[in-house]
Amino acid sequence: MQKKLSKSAYGGISGEKYVPYVSQGNKKVGNTAILIMGSLLAIIFAASTAYSGMKAGLTVAAGIPGSIIGSGLVGAFAKSKGILGKNIMQGMSSGGESIASGMIYVLPAIVLIGGHINFIEGLIVGILAILFSIGTSSLVHNYLVVEEHGNLVYPEAMAISEALVASDTGGDSLKYMGIGFGIGGVITMLTTSVFGVVNNMMNYVGSSFYKWKLDVEVNPLLAGIGFIVGLEVALTMFAGALLSNFAIAPLIGYFTDMAGNGAHVWNNASLAVNQMTVNDLASSYVKYIGAGMMLCGGLIGAIKLIPTIVTSIKKTLNAKNTTGEDKNTLGMVSIVLGAVGIFVIGIIIAQNFMMGIVGALLAVILSLLFVIVSARIAGTIGCSNLPVSGMTIASLVIMTVVFVLFGWTSNAHTQILLMFGTFVVTAIAVGGGYMQSQKVTYVIGGSKSEMMKYFMISAIIGVVVVIGTISILSPQFVTDSATPAFGLPQANLIATLTSGIMSGELPWIMIIVGVAMAIVLYFLELPIMTVAIGFYLPISTTSIILIGALIKVFIDKVTGDEAVKNNRIQSGISLSSGLIAGGSIIGLIGIILHVTGVLKDRVISGFASSNEMALILLVVMIVAIAAPLMMIKKGGDSEDEEAKG
Repeated sequence: MQKKLSKSAYGGISGEKYVPYVSQGNKKVGNTAILIMGSLLAIIFAASTAYSGMKAGLTVAAGIPGSIIGSGLVGAFAKSKGILGKNIMQGMSSGGESIASGMIYVLPAIVLIGGHINFIEGLIVGILAILFSIGTSSLVHNYLVVEEHGNLVYPEAMAISEALVASDTGGDSLKYMGIGFGIGGVITMLTTSVFGVVNNMMNYVGSSFYKWKLDVEVNPLLAGIGFIVGLEVALTMFAGALLSNFAIAPLIGYFTDMAGNGAHVWNNASLAVNQMTVNDLASSYVKYIGAGMMLCGGLIGAIKLIPTIVTSIKKTLNAKNTTGEDKNTLGMVSIVLGAVGIFVIGIIIAQNFMMGIVGALLAVILSLLFVIVSARIAGTIGCSNLPVSGMTIASLVIMTVVFVLFGWTSNAHTQILLMFGTFVVTAIAVGGGYMQSQKVTYVIGGSKSEMMKYFMISAIIGVVVVIGTISILSPQFVTDSATPAFGLPQANLIATLTSGIMSGELPWIMIIVGVAMAIVLYFLELPIMTVAIGFYLPISTTSIILIGALIKVFIDKVTGDEAVKNNRIQSGISLSSGLIAGGSIIGLIGIILHVTGVLKDRVISGFASSNEMALILLVVMIVAIAAPLMMIKKGGDSEDEEAKG
């Protein structure tokens, strides 16, 4: 066994030649203790994510916190299971959390439009979505995880892997991860995520003539992701953000300023289009261009993956005498059960044969498309920033249009539509979390079939917890209060979107423009989804990811000695993993403390609330990341490690 992850874990060799961290021995380690502890983590992360997501629209991927908490639990109660047992724990944490990160976008929208959530129907739809998503992901597992090894970095998966190895071995990996955890934790505690004593957001907004904005969020988690993914991916995403914030938004703003006072925003009758700020432009119009880009990019990506899917199915069907790992029997059974099941339950829910068949067919096709997209995007930017809402918006636009064409436009029809939408969004969220967990399993060396089983169990537990949480809290969703207990930002958007299409009011031109832009990117052979992600996400996110990547470039350029450079970069990856871990764990604790009322939201005032304060915090963070790496004066034992790994 190696002392730390080899450099080849991040690429440089073909996936088939990569030797995992644990390359020998019995790789299946699950037992009752692991199942109980993993189920407990799944319950905790599903409930906390559902609560915080509905309260403030904030969620944190659970893989990293789960790996660290799970490592402690395994060390205390199942020490003999070692790093492979810890790996199952992080997978089960992700399984529970991923359900919440999907369902809270759509299921509460049923309540917002005056409907009622049926627990049994929601439970069945959620379980079918899990089966379909995991089965679909298993068809492209070899392509996304093995064949694309080094091309798809899976930054959070690598951070989880580093955390697991650090807990297993200690040494330099643990040292630099600890430094990163401290930096990430302290900065997160100082900002609005926890105590809220200093501002961490720089906001620069253009004039009313040229409506642009440049935001930079001093977020150590995102900076760590930027360091891991590197300059090319970070720059491509930032290019999409520049296009969104400095070209499209100002252009729309220029023409809307010419409109009369009688023209109002399509989804806000109280706001005249000539009074829109740059934020209004982004949320009501530009965002839908990004959704159109992702829709087209996802479709193109899925079409290009058809040969891979067909090959995977053929290999599976021909693997009669091979091991369970290669046969993927559970994956094939899952996708069939999920697909057939949604047709059956769809007809029952709709109480209309044609509506059930059409809704289920759309749900299966769109889920097949976006599960693959989600699994691939997780390889680019991780699951914490997975644009689930964008893919869900694109899916619901298509589904709602088809319902309108069939004349199914009543409120009851919209509720049925949203149940099919729940299937799609759950499948999308599970796809990213599942593939990220399988990437960790590939890097560490566990059993992919065992991870599939335990992830599936934890996700089903998550469905029960999340639907239960939503059902209990649903009376507080619609109140007369000016400040409702639950903001439900995503669910409100979904409710507005579907109602808007049903009533004939939707900025279709924006969706079409996004599709056209994606086609142009395709012909220019540019990465559509990476650009689209940057276009859709806030520029505050893409800018700090770019800064993280630039720190890595700085370390690389100022270090002449090759051995020292390799050691600094490798240590930087461990440090970045700590940044992600510290930011996510402390951020999650902060969210829980805020939404439960233990900590009160504070209004930052004076210099602490200024752009200058955020700039100082940014400089401090950059120096804190770079300084310990620049202090490394000699090369490590990377060459020996490469010989082993």
